[in-house]
Parts: sequence; structure tokens; C-alpha cells
Amino acid sequence: MTTRINPNRPSKIAAAGLKRIVLTAPTNLQVPHQQKPVRTKKNLNASYLVIAHSERGTLCDHALQTIAAAAILADAETNVLALILGELTEDLANVGADQVMVMPELDFEHFQPELELANISALIESIQPLRIFIPDNHTGDGDLGRRLIAHQKTKTAVTQVVEMDVGHVATYQAGGTSIAQTALPEITLLVANTVDTHLPFTALAQRSNQAISNQLTSNSYQDLGMQTIAATEIALEEADFIVSAGNGVQNVATLESLAHTLEASIGASRVAVDDGKFSRDKQIGASGKTVSASAYLAIGISGAVQHLQGIKDCRHVIAINTDASAPMVKRADLSVIGDAEEIMSALITLIAEAKSANLKVAA
Repeated sequence: MTTRINPNRPSKIAAAGLKRIVLTAPTNLQVPHQQKPVRTKKNLNASYLVIAHSERGTLCDHALQTIAAAAILADAETNVLALILGELTEDLANVGADQVMVMPELDFEHFQPELELANISALIESIQPLRIFIPDNHTGDGDLGRRLIAHQKTKTAVTQVVEMDVGHVATYQAGGTSIAQTALPEITLLVANTVDTHLPFTALAQRSNQAISNQLTSNSYQDLGMQTIAATEIALEEADFIVSAGNGVQNVATLESLAHTLEASIGASRVAVDDGKFSRDKQIGASGKTVSASAYLAIGISGAVQHLQGIKDCRHVIAINTDASAPMVKRADLSVIGDAEEIMSALITLIAEAKSANLKVAA
């Protein structure tokens, strides 16, 4: 006996005009908008403090996860205060920050650990947070956290935390073969991917800029600034912005010009590498390199599953493709449907005009 297929089952029309069966109700039904509840609306005295550096005005996923961890652990009577060192251009409400304090002068690009520690210690003395949370990474937060632990001698602290709840934290020991547990400390340095940032609530994210004090009793080092290198010299695994080419890119010179204009590294799909357009060290995917760029611009890449595995950790994916139903377009956060050569040329022109206008304003 064959089960009859319901011809009126839920479906939607894809970009190419094909009818696709879906498991949920059709998207054109009128469904009341479900808004997330606000975690707390009270002006609270008790606080959890989260400290993290920003980069170009945004926070990495690791920092967002650390804020979410504090929001999950905080009760309705506790304020989650996110202290951001550097500029901030994004909203932190969805990751649970009730209050956001920004110290733009303490950007990670400047080596000023004593100044950071002095100002953070003054803030801690002022607000007396119940607990402090910091991302345990290699880009400044982990070092700052350990300096803070050494300075706050009366605080209990645990680094490299991989599991936590209101009663305990856990970290690996003995080469990662066993777990050590202890009570939730006053200072927690959290590893990446321990907490999901998709919270069932939002927060107020009330923002203020905090003036810093430049009064230091000692200065035993000299800040020589950050050494800049060409994007082409950066390994793809470490690149922050990647322009990647697929079989849809016919003019490699235009792509290289766009990458240079954007100050981005160059990557490629396996098909583009096999065609001889790019060297093997540029290949991204399961059989190539896995990248974790903040921005990944995929041009003319259809999006084979092996390639998608290689970009799974990229934060923002932008696709330029002629096929609106390509897997890469579905994966992308933003898609532009059209001819790759025309779009690349237009981008180069627009970026050059924008840079020229900025130079005139500066002059």
C-alpha cells in the first residue's frame, strides 16, 4: 500500500521558481511576531563584569560568548556590565549585556597593559562586581586576565574554563585526559565555544563611554606600535579578510585588484586551483585550508560541501554568484546575484571613489 502524498503540504517557491517542500508552515502565513523578553529592567546594584577588547569596532565570537555566559549565570537581581576596550559599533543586547561601558583609548593595537590594569582595577574598586568574566585568548584578553588575577590577590580565579554553571567550573588537566572542577570563582577566563550566544532573552545594553585616567606611577616599556604587513603575506589561516575565487571568476587580474583594494588576502576553491588559476596554497576547503576570517567574500563559488567545511568558522560570508540557488548563496549572510567581472569592477571603482572622498575631507 502506498501512502498518498498531500498535494497541499507546506511549501515555498525558490528563487528559480521551483516549488520546495518544507517541514514548517508556509512563510507567507501571518504569524504574530514573537519578541524576546528583556532579561531584566531593574536598576541593580550587584553586577557581573565582562571585559573584552574590540577590533575595528566589533567583538569576536569568543568575546560575545563570554558576555552570554555572564548573562546566563546572572539572576534577575544582577546587572551584566560589558566593559569594552576599544571602539564599539555593534549592539550587545542580544548577547545579554544590560549595561555597556566603552573605553576607546584602550584599543588592543596599543601595548599599554599597565594603563589597562590601572583603569580596570579602578572600575572594579568602584562597582565591586560579584564576578568577572574574560575571554581566554591569545589576542590580549587572556594576558590581561592573568595580569588582573595577579593584581586582585584576594580573588579566586580559574583559567581555561571549558564548562560552567552557577555551581561549578571545569577545566582540562593532565594533558586534556581528565576534568578538574571547582566552585564558580570570582574571576573566570573562558575558552571559546563553551557558550551558545543564541539566548532566549535580550537585554537593555545601555551604553556609556568611560573616561580613562592616564596617571601611572611607572612605565617600564616602550610601545613601538603594531607592525603591519601586506595581506598577501598573511597565512590564510590567520587572515581577517579573504577574497576567494571559484570557477565563476574568469579574470584573475580583476580579482587580485579587488583584493588589493580591500587589503584582503586571496583564497580559491578547489576547482579554481585545479584549473591552474591559483597555487595550491590558496585552496580553501576540506582538502585545503580551514579559515576563520571575520569577512569572507566568495566570488563565483558554487559552494560544494567540502568548501563550506573550510569556511564554517568565518563570521561574515558574502557571496557574488549568478546562481541564486547555489549552496554558497544559501550559506552567505549577504548575496549579490550577477556577473562576477561586472560586480568586481564596480566595487573597485566605488572603493576608489570612497577613498578619494575621504582624502579630500581629511585635507
